[in-house]
Order: sequence, then structure tokens, then C-alpha cells
Amino acid sequence: MTRYDGTKLVPKSLRGYDSAWLTRDIIAGLTLAAVAIPEVMGYTSIAGTPIVTGLYTIIFPTLVFALLGSSRLLVVGADSATAAVLAAGMTGLGIAGVTPGSADWLALTSLTALVCGVLLIVARLLRLGFVGDFLSASVLIGFLTGVGIQVLSGQIPDLLGIPKGKGGWFEQQWHWITSLSSVRLGTLAFGLSTIVIIQLFKRVIPVVPGAIVAVILLTAISALTDAQAHGVAVVGAVKGGFPPLGLPSGISWSDVSKVLPTAVSCSVLIIAQSAATSRSFAFKHGDAVDINRDIVGLSGASLAAGLTGTFAVNGSPTKTQILDEQKGHTQLANLTMAAVALLFTLFFTGLLADMPTAVLAGIVFLIGVSLIDLPGLRRLWMRRKNEFVVALITTVTVFAVGVEPGIILAVVLSLLDLVRRQYTPGDYVIGQDRAGEPTYQPAVPGAQSLPGLVVFRYDAELFYANANRFADDLESVISAAPDPVRWVVLDCGAIDDIDYSAGVTLASLVKYCQAHNARFVLVRPDTQLLATLRAYHTLDAIGEDNIFPTLAETFRAYRADLAASAP
Repeated sequence: MTRYDGTKLVPKSLRGYDSAWLTRDIIAGLTLAAVAIPEVMGYTSIAGTPIVTGLYTIIFPTLVFALLGSSRLLVVGADSATAAVLAAGMTGLGIAGVTPGSADWLALTSLTALVCGVLLIVARLLRLGFVGDFLSASVLIGFLTGVGIQVLSGQIPDLLGIPKGKGGWFEQQWHWITSLSSVRLGTLAFGLSTIVIIQLFKRVIPVVPGAIVAVILLTAISALTDAQAHGVAVVGAVKGGFPPLGLPSGISWSDVSKVLPTAVSCSVLIIAQSAATSRSFAFKHGDAVDINRDIVGLSGASLAAGLTGTFAVNGSPTKTQILDEQKGHTQLANLTMAAVALLFTLFFTGLLADMPTAVLAGIVFLIGVSLIDLPGLRRLWMRRKNEFVVALITTVTVFAVGVEPGIILAVVLSLLDLVRRQYTPGDYVIGQDRAGEPTYQPAVPGAQSLPGLVVFRYDAELFYANANRFADDLESVISAAPDPVRWVVLDCGAIDDIDYSAGVTLASLVKYCQAHNARFVLVRPDTQLLATLRAYHTLDAIGEDNIFPTLAETFRAYRADLAASAP
């Protein structure tokens, strides 16, 4: 086996390539193409763009990410969540003539991809890869579940062969429910057959992509039976050929401001979802994670999408999982998928003319089902009911109000949850057992570490929002202690920074303790914290001799002081 050394001329995702991986990567790429091609065509029904644009998302965008990104496995292409955000944003513009499937609609979706690419470049320059960390797991579970409900419910009219309703989500659902008498049985048969075939292959022959089998088989049946003549809606002629290169036609600078809110929403989702996916698979295989480098690749992929006549792309958890299951090792597998998609676009799109739209609806319906994370919601309910409520609120907001409001709410809820955790952390009074090991009890009035000693632990950084709460909690313990407090010890093990407001509060607390004849002591502070306290002059009031490196030394010093002062 030959292992090639990485150089700057070799894409980061391909450095250290082992020739033994070649066959496996190509096979994985072919399998991935078989799954991805019908899947991305289905996403166009969400994005409201021509079917061929779905194929475009896994050609040049995939190629550019493979060349610029760092992840070995992340598959970049059309994604249901991003497509849903995009469609919601385009609909919200309310511009006359800009309707799903129109040339203006497609031009604006491509412009949105370009703006996403620029925003992601800015995110990389500002090293904003951490933004994805601000969407908590519970919020992401709720967001993707909401998207899943919106996606699958949006396919029901196409599965039934009835027109889609107008208005909000509830109005649309009421429309198809009250239109069941108009169901076209032929269309329903194709839609249900698609779902059954995919599920059957998934359960019985998982190595064979059921979606591609459904597309080939049901398109053939449609052509042989002339299903269109019997009232079954079909895709019709699909314009193939090489993806168009260049800026979207008919756009102006004023259009940038129109699509900017949608592009911002897409960018946040792209960073969060792609970072989570890339990180999880990198950890699984012991690879290094470089989220900021991946943002470079995602930026290039979005720009490539905008310049090749398609919509914004994202890192796909489902397609990445497929690649991993097929034992793909590097982006060469994704390049193989892109090559297959290009060949299909150039030579075989004519075969799609007789494909019933219900087949695509069935594929997308199951994608929506897969996004609904019932196990995740169940775990939240069992383990963290408050986070379950957050996930549920996010879910309902996404499908009932809209995807963009759902993203905004997801970010806000995540930040509020972060502030809540910092504002109401655990606080404890630390004691010692007979073996000298620390014990922790809730810091409630009446708790003490030893007679006359309170060792107080606050499990958060001190900042302006929680400083007064911190002081109130400690004062309540001191004032209600069973014995007169001689030493007040602040365990700094969880405190590595104190802002100025909290520094003022801490200085007041030191004076409070000293006024009550109690010695204020710090234990386990790090050097950065001590430097901050020196800059605030708080350490002058505490005294350098009142700093201890460990809890054990603090307890020994207190006992020695207690013995020395005994009559």
C-alpha cells in the first residue's frame, strides 16, 4: 500500500490518501449517487425550483467543497431544511410574478446562494465557526422535527393528486382533509407504491437504494400504461445539459437586500448543521475537526451553487451517514457521486419525463419522516423536561409559523438557555468525609463545611447578570450558619473569569465578611483569575496569604487556625 504525503497542493480532505481506499471510495460514491440523485430531485419540490436544479446541487458545489473543505466525509448538496428555509423566504417576499417554478424565483434562489457564500466568507474571516455551538441539541431536535413535519405534510396533496391549499400550515392541512373526495386513485397508487418500495428495500435489502428502484420501476410503469392519460401528473420534459455558468439572470443590486434575511437564516443553519455533522463523524473516526476550514468549503459550495443555476446547499447528515455506512473514506467518494450526477444530467434526464410527481412526493415524504426525531424527543422528556418544552416550542413554531421564525426562535432559546444556566448554576457547600475526600451539599441556609467554616462553590463564571444572585446565596448561607462563621472560602474551581460588575460585587462581599469578623479565602484560583482580581485591586483586600491551591490544604489551614485560637 502506498500512502501519499499531504502537501499544500493537495486538498486537505484528501491528504494522506491511501491507495487501498480507492475501490471502496468509488463503490461508496456510486451507491451514494443512487440515493442522492432521486433525493435531491425531490428537494426541488420543497425549494420550488425545476427538478434539474436538484442535480446541479451535487455537481459543482460538491466538487468545490471537496477541494476547499477539511472534512473527509461531509456530503454537501441540497438539503431539506435549507430548502424549506429558502422556500419560506421566497414566499415571504410577496413579489408579483415570483412564484415557485418561475424563472424569477429560480434567479432569486441562486442569488440567495451567492449571498450565503459571501456571508460564510465573513463568518470564516471572523472565525464564527463557534456560532453552530449556540444551537443546543434540544433546539436542533425541535427544529429538524418541525422541518420534518412541514416537509412531509407539504407532500400530502401531491401524494393524493389534489391541489395544494393556500394560507398558513393549519389552513393547508384543512384544505386536503376536506378535499379527500377528489383524490386521484392512480396518483395515490404511485405515491404509496414509492413509500412501500423504499421501506421494503430498507428493511429487507438495505444495500440496494430503494429510492432509485422506485424511480426506475414506477417511471417505467407510468410510461407503459400512459399514466398521464389517466389523470396521473408526471414530471414532463426535464431540460438537461451542462449546468449554466454565470450570475443569475435578471437580478439587480436591490435584490440583495430582499434575499438577505433568508440568506442569513440559511447561513446560520448551514454552519450549525454542517458543523454538527462534520464534528460527529470526525470524532467517530478519530479525525481532526477544523470547522472554520469547513466554512471555507461551504462558502465555496454556496458560491458554486449560485453561479451554476441552483439553490443554497448544506452539509447533509443523511447522505453523510450513507457514505459512512458504505465505508467511504474521503471526499473522492463525493467526487464520484458528482461525476455520476453530471453524466446523468448530460445524457439521461430525458428518461424522467414519464415519472409521476407522486413518486418524488413519496421520496420527500419519507425524508420528512426521517427528520422527525421521536427518540430524541423521548430522551428529552425522560431526562430534561425543561429542554423537551424548548424542543416542542421550536417544533411547533417551525411548522405552524414558519421556518425562518423557527430559526430565530431556535437561536434565541439557545442563548436564553445559556444565560439561564449561567444565572442559576448549582451552588454547594463543600465538606470533608472521614477519608478527607470532598463532599457536596446544596448551599441552603444552615449548611456549613465545619463549625465556623463555609466552603462555597459556585458552578459558573461570575458576570454582571449572576453576581448579585451569587452574593445573595452566599450571604444567606453565612447569616444562617449554625456556628459563627470564622472563614468564608470561595472555591474558584469553576470560575475562570470575573467581569467588572461581578468584581465590584465580590469586593463588597469581601468587606461584608470582614465586617462580620470572617476571613475571606480563595481556593483553587487559576493564574488568569488572580491576574484579573489584582487588576480590580480586589486581591489587595483579600490578601495573598488567603489563597490556597487545594481544598485539602484549606481544611488543614482552617483546623490549624481554629486550634491556635482555642483558649
